[in-house]
Amino acid sequence: MLTKEQCFEQLLLGKAVKSEGWLEQIRTAALEHAAILNFPSASHDDWRFTDLSAMFQHGFHPVATYAKLTLSDIEKFLIPGAIRLVFVDGCYATELSDLTQTGTGVTVASLADRLGDPWVEKNFGHHAPYKQDAFVALNTNFFEDGAWVHVASEVTRPIHLLHIATKREVPSAIYPRCLVVMDASSRATMIEDYVGLGDGIYFSNAVTEVVLEKHAQLQHVRVQREEKNAFHIGHCSVESGRASVYTATSLAFGARMSRHTLHVTQQGEGAEMHLNGLALISGRQIADTHTQIDHAAPRGKSIQLHKCIADGSAHAIFSGKIIVHAGAVGTDSAQSSRNLLLSDKARIDTQPQLEIFNDDVSCKHGATVGQIDADALFFLKSRGFTEERARNLLTHAFAAEIIDKIPVPSLVESLGRTILERISGVRT
Repeated sequence: MLTKEQCFEQLLLGKAVKSEGWLEQIRTAALEHAAILNFPSASHDDWRFTDLSAMFQHGFHPVATYAKLTLSDIEKFLIPGAIRLVFVDGCYATELSDLTQTGTGVTVASLADRLGDPWVEKNFGHHAPYKQDAFVALNTNFFEDGAWVHVASEVTRPIHLLHIATKREVPSAIYPRCLVVMDASSRATMIEDYVGLGDGIYFSNAVTEVVLEKHAQLQHVRVQREEKNAFHIGHCSVESGRASVYTATSLAFGARMSRHTLHVTQQGEGAEMHLNGLALISGRQIADTHTQIDHAAPRGKSIQLHKCIADGSAHAIFSGKIIVHAGAVGTDSAQSSRNLLLSDKARIDTQPQLEIFNDDVSCKHGATVGQIDADALFFLKSRGFTEERARNLLTHAFAAEIIDKIPVPSLVESLGRTILERISGVRT
């Protein structure tokens, strides 16, 4: 096993990516901050429940060559009728992407191909905190390509950003990147999808930045279904303008260890934020979800529901912080954390938090951790269901409340099958 410092030093030796002008300045600054920050430790309050030690068994190397895949290799992940942008090990795969459904009012493209776009220069690196977060800093320096999504009007088809990691001979580090700008009064649905092919060991370090101008509406679905030996750390920063509506559904199914941080800042009056999340894990998996909503303008509204289901010896963590700043009068906020333990060895830590700096608000939060309801289980068994079948049905119903919020029926159907397969598996 490597030490924490040795593992981080190996990441710092990643492949240099040549850039020019404004981007090179950001990359250089990001690498300098990464070297100073290093991995967080248990002494960091936001990381005290998250055990990163499994990562330190591996030295992660940059990807040198890229796998050649066909559509048949990724068929099970495709969403019919979607605008599709595909990345393999962090590299844009033109032959797997499908932009034929892209109409007027939307640009979906390789980020590397659009670095000259003034909207990219204006927003890239200005929202995700590479000066404070070592993982964001690593991504900002080492990313090779990513997704650029610019929505100017209403887009009726979903935008599918599919990030695929392939099996490699040595543990690899991958740096997916995504930048989304929603113009005033625009609307879109976007699926950010992280998957693995082959049971390899890799580290996927993803960063997404989202900007919503006034009256914009975005349905943002994030699915993490990496391979069982993978490590996944993601960060998403969102800026919400006046009267905008941001709806996020975040799902964590895969990876040996995963963490997703979502930070939404209400910049304009009357903005709404709806955050839904589900972690479904078993075995020795660790899934950590951290969210922060900053109400920094008047009359904002935020509603959050996060659920964890832990089986085997798994460990799920949820930390949700809502900050109502002094000028954010009339804020209406509600946060709920509901958690289901399926094993005596499983563990769930939940931390809903409120920080309120003015009186003219309506804020509430709550958390529950429990097992399957005994009365409901007895009722189903009395109707002829086996105990295993009854437990699976109740668990699926618990998860379905989150899945059903996704506005893409074909994705809801496939994820429903995934949940049934997971909860019907062997508990370890």
